[in-house]
Amino acid sequence: MSQTAVPFPDHLPKGYEWLEDEPEFDPAKHLALEKPEQIRYLSEFGYSDQEIKGTATAMAVTSPFRILSDEGAKALLDVARSLRQYATGCERIENMVRGGCYRSRYLRDLCIDPSITDLLCEIYDQDVAPHTMPLHLGHMNFAPQDFGKAVDKWHHDTLALDYVMMVTDPTTLLGGQFEYFVGTKYEMAELAKQGRTPPADRVAAPVFPGPGYAVALHGSMVVHRAAALTGPVERITLVNAYVSMDTRGDDQHRHKDLRLVDDPECLYTEWARHCAWRGRNRLDHLLKEPDFNADRKAIAAALEEAIKDVSRAIEDMRDDGEHRLHHYETFPAHSGNTDKAGEESPGPY
Repeated sequence: MSQTAVPFPDHLPKGYEWLEDEPEFDPAKHLALEKPEQIRYLSEFGYSDQEIKGTATAMAVTSPFRILSDEGAKALLDVARSLRQYATGCERIENMVRGGCYRSRYLRDLCIDPSITDLLCEIYDQDVAPHTMPLHLGHMNFAPQDFGKAVDKWHHDTLALDYVMMVTDPTTLLGGQFEYFVGTKYEMAELAKQGRTPPADRVAAPVFPGPGYAVALHGSMVVHRAAALTGPVERITLVNAYVSMDTRGDDQHRHKDLRLVDDPECLYTEWARHCAWRGRNRLDHLLKEPDFNADRKAIAAALEEAIKDVSRAIEDMRDDGEHRLHHYETFPAHSGNTDKAGEESPGPY
């Protein structure tokens, strides 16, 4: 059953205003929810039980499943085009919109819709909630000016749970496939170190039947990208994020990367709220389940573990050192696949 981790703020950050003349989100008209036909698990990707332990879910990725009706997909496309004026870029993605839920009520209501959250709970086999940080709700990627560049480089996400939805019609795309590596992020790091791309037989490119279809991901564990387009065409995707309501596991976030991407007006307050939520829940476990123990060092360690997300956030926020956005693209971007940098070989797409 859907829950709320941290409520969406009741006022907008400085510098944000709602779009005018946008459609009103209506779940009855705009949703056409279907379950995915296939769910793949981290063990299939080569992760060990120990590596899976402590993560939000054992699930890795789904086949495409429907979220939006035809009318809902059309409305979202109109909203996305209106938000395009706020696009920014970074080392990994040339054109993206962050904080769209502070500008579009339609996007906000879609991203926090409880019936979609309920479906994601089933998929992840965990109680989840819309992400505590609204900057992670409704992230949008747009095609780069140079269509020969990858829309988004090979990477694993800065967070654990999300879905990637096609906003434009994927059947009209020229290249630009969503792809994922059937392997671990540790294998991918080794390939990148050698200047190699994933072997063609270990890259999957799901076929999306139309706009409004999505794949759910364990984004911090599954390495993925949006490949380069082969011609000038409109390509828009939406990424919406969730958190596990069980906060006893690892946080699985790289909040520090967001300093290179997000508006400081929003980021640090959202980051603090997220860590405060996790810290409060983890401290609550100590209150609810007292373990009478004379070992003061063990008790101190339990307290330290409970507040580690807060402690790390304080350290990261105060760190003025240089930091680079994490990704694996040390090799040239191609719409096809390569075994070695610059040597193209056929791929299953």
